[in-house]
Amino acid sequence: MLKMYQENKPQYRILLLIALAHGLNDLIQGVIPSIYPALQSKYALTMAQVGVITLCYQLSASILQPLVGNYTDKHPKPYSQVLGMAFTTIGIVSLSLASSYTAILCSVVFIGVGSSVFHPESSRVAFLASGGRRSFAQAIFQLGGNFGTALAPLLVILLLFSKKVIDGRVVEESHQGNLIWFAGFSIFAMLILLLIGKWRSILLKLLKKKAKKPVVLPNLTRAQIRNSMIILMLLVFSKNFYTAAINNYFQFYTIKKFGFSNAEAQVYLFYFLGAVAAGSLIGGFLGDKVGRKFIIWFSILGAAPFALWLPYANATTTAVLIVLIGFIISSAFASILVYSQELLPQKIGMISGFFYGFAFGMGGLASAVLGKLIDITSIDFVYKLCSFLPLMGLIAYFLPNLSSVSLSQKQTQATP
Repeated sequence: MLKMYQENKPQYRILLLIALAHGLNDLIQGVIPSIYPALQSKYALTMAQVGVITLCYQLSASILQPLVGNYTDKHPKPYSQVLGMAFTTIGIVSLSLASSYTAILCSVVFIGVGSSVFHPESSRVAFLASGGRRSFAQAIFQLGGNFGTALAPLLVILLLFSKKVIDGRVVEESHQGNLIWFAGFSIFAMLILLLIGKWRSILLKLLKKKAKKPVVLPNLTRAQIRNSMIILMLLVFSKNFYTAAINNYFQFYTIKKFGFSNAEAQVYLFYFLGAVAAGSLIGGFLGDKVGRKFIIWFSILGAAPFALWLPYANATTTAVLIVLIGFIISSAFASILVYSQELLPQKIGMISGFFYGFAFGMGGLASAVLGKLIDITSIDFVYKLCSFLPLMGLIAYFLPNLSSVSLSQKQTQATP
């Protein structure tokens, strides 16, 4: 088993396993926004109430992530992800049985807590298994999650929605109780995470026997590191605020603007999420080749012209634009995460948890704010307003190019 780990060679089996686990985790997360139209109809929810569901889920996911990452930096817990997935299982089962708005909120909080444990530790696994190809490893990890998220609306169509004819009219029905089938995916993920936990346990014992290797640090001042982190946070804010508008309200937008059914609206959401999955992989691969700063800059700013066009497009053009936006805007996160890890490589878990938590938090805040704004104004107005957010990609110009910064070494070692 000790031969499984070679520091200069990617551990593809581990990367594929953690990507698969990420896909199963994010599949269950993706179910939440996919059932919003059904929940709104069944419980007569306002858009603000729909936004609060996302806020509760993503706040519970975001607040704990940096704390979990910081703790496991100091006290490695190879099997902690299994515990996180257990919380997710409880959450999805509870959601299938929920009969009130309050019960729905409690259920998504459980799923959020599970996510808060899963993400920082899984990102650490991808880092350890990268063999030095860090953007590529994070891209594989992100691809798994994005593929799971993209699959969610399709599985919701298959498992939750049905049609029947009443008085000569085709009526669409939803079956909330069928959500319990998704618990099978989380249980499968727990089995995968047990295998990964065993690998990490062996890795911990191996690295304790080896002499500590110096971690390469960027030769930047504290002010430069702080300013770079602020820029990265602003970029994550613009990216996640915009994608929250798509993830949570795009079904409502296409239903209202184009007269789509729930199933048709889910297909358009799948177009976006599928493009996100592809973009995350290509962006991570190119981040190692052409530089992370360029990918970060291109990803967010490059989506701007298509985002500005989207509110004025017809149904066919909207399908094309949403694919382009999803592909381009998703290519940055792996590079943002690895760039931040390279700024503070001695705190991999904390940094991973912080950026995942911040991304989740921004998504939750955006959902609540945009939901209220839709109730006050209109969904068309909100999409026109959000179309300007990708222009914030301009500030990526001020990030230092780490590939050209001289490096210093510190006698420490990343926590396995």
